[in-house]
Amino acid sequence: MTNTKELVDSFLKQQELCIEKISQQTDLIIQIIDALTKAQDNGKKIFTMGNGGSASTSSHFVSDLLKTSITKEKKRFEAISLVDNIPVILAWANDVSYEDIFVEQLANFLSDGDIIIGFSGSGKSKNVIKAMEYGKKKGAFCIGITGMSGGSFPTICDLCFIVPSNDMLAIESIHVMLCHCIVTAIREMGTPVFKYE
Repeated sequence: MTNTKELVDSFLKQQELCIEKISQQTDLIIQIIDALTKAQDNGKKIFTMGNGGSASTSSHFVSDLLKTSITKEKKRFEAISLVDNIPVILAWANDVSYEDIFVEQLANFLSDGDIIIGFSGSGKSKNVIKAMEYGKKKGAFCIGITGMSGGSFPTICDLCFIVPSNDMLAIESIHVMLCHCIVTAIREMGTPVFKYE
């Protein structure tokens, strides 16, 4: 039986190897940052979504875009997490289907040139895929943040970041780290309004 120290060491080693691999994808991270700051400059909205742990990351990322990323030089981001309004999610899930919980919210707000960010460890979440397909038809720019094989994300998204791991917890950890990397870069390109000391 594996002891606790071995389990902890193994998990941390997996994270270390994952970070080593994704540090070879900095060009892709820069492209995501450029897309977000272009939307910021042009007054375009950013929508995020996901299920389970990916829903948590979706909400967390919007929180950071709306506050942590504020600088003195730039407009504030217009960002909405589609996972945060539980009553509207339950209404669409109950009255139509769970696969429609994100696409139906986008139908209320989405405009040409807006950005949709889908988080999914596998890239196979049907409700996220359906929303991104809808977004593409409406002229949105789609960014996928995923792992494993990437599922359907690479064929749908304009930019797709795939965490090189098959472990869902490792993938979700890297997703949060990636969001923090993006927000840190955006903050440091200007003069941050809020400092954390």
